[in-house]
Amino acid sequence: MAYAPRGSESPIVGLTPGTEDRPDVHSHPLLPQLEPYHSSSSASTLSRFFFGSRKRSLTTLALVTGVVVIAVAVIVLVSVTTFGPNDDDETDYRIAENLLRSTPLIDGHNDLPYQIHARWANNMSAFDLEDNLKMLMTDIPRLRKGMVGGQFWSVYVDCKIVGTEAVQLTANQIDVVYQMTERYPDAFGLSLTADQTRAAFKKGQVASLIGMEGGQAINNSLATLRMFAKMGARYMTLTHTCTLPWADSANPPHTNNGLSPFGHDVVREMNREGMMVDLSHVSNKTMLDALSTAKAPVIFSHSGAYSVCQNIRNVPDEVLDLLPANGGIVMVPFYTKFISNTPANATIKDVIAHIDYIAKRIGVSHVGIGADLDGIPEQDTIPGLRDVSGYLPFTTSLLDYGFEPDDVKKIVGENLLRVMDKVEQV
Repeated sequence: MAYAPRGSESPIVGLTPGTEDRPDVHSHPLLPQLEPYHSSSSASTLSRFFFGSRKRSLTTLALVTGVVVIAVAVIVLVSVTTFGPNDDDETDYRIAENLLRSTPLIDGHNDLPYQIHARWANNMSAFDLEDNLKMLMTDIPRLRKGMVGGQFWSVYVDCKIVGTEAVQLTANQIDVVYQMTERYPDAFGLSLTADQTRAAFKKGQVASLIGMEGGQAINNSLATLRMFAKMGARYMTLTHTCTLPWADSANPPHTNNGLSPFGHDVVREMNREGMMVDLSHVSNKTMLDALSTAKAPVIFSHSGAYSVCQNIRNVPDEVLDLLPANGGIVMVPFYTKFISNTPANATIKDVIAHIDYIAKRIGVSHVGIGADLDGIPEQDTIPGLRDVSGYLPFTTSLLDYGFEPDDVKKIVGENLLRVMDKVEQV
């Protein structure tokens, strides 16, 4: 994972201070090029033609005034039509606001705990999440601005760290989430179940859930997996970018041909413990193996559709087509490299293209949002979605694209709550 400090915007260059609102009308390309006034015989003749008599002067003045009035009316009409507020956009924005007041927007993946580890060694006194922390993509003011109702906080440890050290560091990251909820109780509510998530949202808190990223954290031990479940982990991504002794990552080498027998045991134990099996980052064969064993819905906490963007981290059609029977969901990220084949040109429309593709192929009940904010470099974020304040505009964009409000409710949170409910019942 790569992380880049957030900097200030570059100033606009090429303008002389104080001149931005004073265009030179003499050189404006849409105006006639007027010569400076000089006294000359031709100028005098022209002047006498227009203003030589009182009657002619009054007629000319009336004509010029009429032309000016008509021109101004046309300009105002064009301005309002072309540049004025769009009633449909305003309506979608208000619908989105009301929707997010009644339905929790729950994002599937945010790496703020790792940022706290990397920047401040988990010292919660070294910063204040109530501040506007420009070096991060997440803080409390922007969570409120984005109307975030719930967040899976990723507890991530580099997959090259293994053994008891990985176990310890994962426990430390879980402790960060607990500290966040204790230090900022008005903002965050620790949520270990779907019902607790709903309750925290009703209290005006960001429901705070825990997702483990990388199965190396269990140190090849089902007992350790059970302990993490009891500590509050509600999902575990089977691998990160490293293949494990029991599960193949999307990144080679692939040494298990998917899941090993122990890998299948991990999936069964997660089902028994009420933990969601997260298949982001794993190989296609691991996805298929996990789906063949799982008795509960699976999730992809931050993945797109491979048919839309050909990145090995995305979900191929053969796997998508199995999700309706399983009941699982794919939570689409805001990471340019996962959503566009031309990442430098990625826009919010590319994110919606993944959601639209998945919804049309397997149904709108099987898609969600997993932005991966604070887990991606700033240069790989999408304009308008660069931090957690972007969820409200994103919700508005879904409506503007044509998704019905009831479908948007499913996408932003209801689908994930349904999956959580079902996983808890297994």
